[in-house]
Order: sequence, then structure tokens, then C-alpha cells
Amino acid sequence: MASTYEWKVGDIVWAKMKGFSTWPGKIALPRPNMKKPKATKPMHCVWFFGSQNFGWIDENQIEDYAEKRKANSNVCKSQLFKNAIVDCDEYISRREAGEDVESQFQQQYEEEELVPVEDEFEYVDDSAQDENVSETSGGRKRRGRSFSREEGEGKKRRSSSISSSWSTSGAPRKKSVAENGEATPKAVKAKTPKKSLPFASGSAHAAASPRKSAATILLNRPTVAAKPDTVPLNIGDISETLRSKQIKPTDLRFGFLGLGNMGSGMVKNLIQSGHKVTVWNRTPEKCRNFVTAGATEGLTPSDVVASSDIIFSCVSDATTAKELIFGNCGVDSEMSAHKAYVEMTGIDVESSKDIADGIQAKGGRYLEAQMQGSKSDSEEGTLIILAAGERSLYDDCLTAFAAISSRSFFLGEVGSAIKMNLVLQLVQGVSVAALTEGLALADRANLKSDDVMEILGLTTFSNDLIKQKGEIIVGGNFGVQHPLQYMQKDLNTALNLGHQIEQPLPLTAAANEVFKHAKRLGYAEHDVSAVYIRARF
Repeated sequence: MASTYEWKVGDIVWAKMKGFSTWPGKIALPRPNMKKPKATKPMHCVWFFGSQNFGWIDENQIEDYAEKRKANSNVCKSQLFKNAIVDCDEYISRREAGEDVESQFQQQYEEEELVPVEDEFEYVDDSAQDENVSETSGGRKRRGRSFSREEGEGKKRRSSSISSSWSTSGAPRKKSVAENGEATPKAVKAKTPKKSLPFASGSAHAAASPRKSAATILLNRPTVAAKPDTVPLNIGDISETLRSKQIKPTDLRFGFLGLGNMGSGMVKNLIQSGHKVTVWNRTPEKCRNFVTAGATEGLTPSDVVASSDIIFSCVSDATTAKELIFGNCGVDSEMSAHKAYVEMTGIDVESSKDIADGIQAKGGRYLEAQMQGSKSDSEEGTLIILAAGERSLYDDCLTAFAAISSRSFFLGEVGSAIKMNLVLQLVQGVSVAALTEGLALADRANLKSDDVMEILGLTTFSNDLIKQKGEIIVGGNFGVQHPLQYMQKDLNTALNLGHQIEQPLPLTAAANEVFKHAKRLGYAEHDVSAVYIRARF
């Protein structure tokens, strides 16, 4: 939808965020700390009726409300969308009747620091030399300046084009999410307005508005999700689980390639349990804290092999795992009959056999060791290890496995551990997809998600996975425990295995598509529970 307008704060519009239907809103002042995404086109902050959320919208995705009222009123069938149109029409009618609705709305945010701007929202081209030069949709340059709060108050008295935002009476205010996914630090509860706000309590449909939780507000999902915050690993912290194990470390020297979410926790426990460890990571900075804690750093994978008896690898995928073996300064160049290699990366059977062939061709021993567990499990040393390959190597790794896991299993020849892991990942992935779909239905049907989880917890279906992921979804914070992209990768690998042995996997195929979509929406690096965003929206 092309725009021929130079939008002003307060204009009533139709705005379209990527992935959603066009929605009634108004050009608004951005919330405090609502960061504007980098873009090559003019963008405006839009407040959406009904959902009561903000978003940065491309100017070309904004249309005049009155002009497109009839054409756009049936683009979405949801009750929330219909309520939003009613709210928007009521807002317009009250403003046209002469009511000072802007002042009423501003009472609700009188304690909040808004960012005053001029009547035309300023878009600044990053490439411009003058930071006060902005651009309109027609490619013209215009100059604008920011001004103080006092100047802003004068603007408000002069024109109704500057507006604040509001929520329904007594409803909790939600986190504002910019289109780049960044939210204000705290969700502040709305004050009960001193005057009757438009459609706050008197509207006929107010009581029928769908109940919304922190994670389920329409338009609260950004086009590209911000990378989730991660809590820095405290390498010096020895978990109570590790203390209770009383491990007597072997004299063998261990190498570890890859210090990601899972690798970091495992290396921490290897060091804390007294094992000798040499580490390498594609980003060398990640090695520093481990070196401080007692590890040795290898400059290349081959350096790690040269100084170690048994080398563990835990990287992102099969391609990276093979590059570590056969690439420049790779493992293959230093592998010998006195050394052994343990592949912990989530890969397919064929890739594991290729790596085994490469290691064994140099006389080395090989073991695949798949992990079951989350990031916190790796840090606590409570993973489940599924191993297959050479039994003598499995026995030599027992003290290391004791440090990083609560149980380890030897399952036979190469490929068996990977197959077992894929079966378990399949069950978990489908279960999480089913949970998110159920919670999405509950939310749409006006049921509280926390009520659903409480009751579900009393049933025979309850388990730690369902409880953990349900709590994350209800809380709306999808910090990483098990990255969504790796679950989707495992589901896809399981489908390939099913195809090879002609085993139908229809539920896995459906779950994989849901995870793929969530990944495309920008949630690859979030926890697997973020697939709820796809199920809900």
C-alpha cells in the first residue's frame, strides 16, 4: 500500500506490520526507550487500537483511515479486530464532537517521560551529514528539530496532532515492542483514569475483549525478533550437583572444540571437576574466562588435538563439525593412533559415519555422544549422554561424562546414539508444538494461560518439559534454554531418517513446519517455547 501522505502525530490510519492484517491505529509518539530500527525508508511510530501496542511501521504500509474504512473493515475476521474498529470509530466521533480526548489519554501517562517531536515525525537518513535532515515518502528532504518538554506542551495546546496512548480502564499495561523487537524495560500498570476515557468501560464490547497475557497481545510480535538476553556463565561457580558427585578426574588430557550454549557449561564442569582441558572456539574471546579458570587455549583445532588425548566437539551443525575435521588446520592433520575423538554435535547418521571414517583412517578412536538436556542442565552437570562407537573410548570418558551429566548410556555401533537422540527430540518437539497450540487456543477462547498450566499440572500428561515450557510461555520471556533452531534441525533430521527407512512421520512433519515458520519470524535463537508465537499469531 503506497502512501502519498506526510503523516503527522495523531493522524488516524490503517497500518500493516509484516505478518499481520492491516490494522486501525494512529501515528503516535514513541514510548521511552522504544528504539527505532535502522531502515532506508521513512518509518512512523503507530499505536494500534484494540491491541494497545506500538510498532515502527514503514511509511508505505500506512493508509488514511477514513479513506480506506470500507475497503479494510473486512480484512480480518477476529473479534479483536472488530473491537479495534469500534474503538477507532468511537475515538474519531468523540474527537469530532469537540471532546478533549487527548488530554484524557495523557492523564494515564502523566508520570511517564514521552519523547516530544514536531508535528511531522522526523525520519533521519543514516547517510545524511546533517542529523536534522529527514526524508518524506516522496524522496524530499525536510528539516526538523527536537524540542524540550515545555515546547512540546505548547505544541499540544496549539494542535491536536500530538497524542499519547492509552489502555482500557484497569487493564495492565503491556511491554511496548518496537518492530526491531526491543521492549521497554518494565511493564507499568495503567493508572485508573481520573476522567472517563473513550471506550474504557462504557463500550458495549469492552467486557468481551479477549484476555491477553504478556506473550499473546496481537501485534506484540516483532518482524525480526531481538536476540534474547543471556545470563553470563559464572565459570567459578561450582554447582551443588557437581559437589555431590565427588569425581576423581582421570590423568587423560581433554580438548574441547566449541564454547556455545551447551559447550560452555560442559567445559566449566570439566574444569571444576579437576580435568585438564584445552579449549578452542571460532571466536577466541570466549576462551578467555576459561583460560583464567584453568584451561589452556589452542589457537586452532589442530593445536587442541596436538595437546590432548581425547577431543570433544560441540558445534552448531554437521557442516561445521566436518569443517573442524577436514578443514585447514583441522583435527585430521594431528589425529593419530594415540588420540580419540568424541562428536557431541547434533548431526545425522551419515555425517557421524563420515567423521568416524576420517578419524579411524588416521588410527584414532571415535565415539558419538549426543546430549539430552538444556543450557541450564549443561551448567549444572545434569545432561543425559547417549553414546555409540568404540566401547574402550566410552570407558575412558566416564569421569568426563560424570562431570557433565547425571547418566550416560552406551548404545552400540556408530549411528545408534544419533537415532535414539532423534527419537527423543521428535517426541519433545511434537509435545512442545502441541502445548503451544493448546495455549494459543485457550488464549483465543478467553481462558487464562496460567489456569491452563495449573490444571494441566494435575493431570497424567504433566511432566518437567511441559511445566518448564508452559512457564516460559505464560511469562512471555523466551530466553534460551534449548534454541529453537536446533530443535527444528533435529525434527528435519528425524524426517530425513524416516524417509530413508520408509517410516511415515506426519505429526513430526506438521511440527517441523510450525518450527520453521517461527524460525523465519526471527525466533531461531530463542527458546523452543517461542514456537508459541507462530501458534498464536
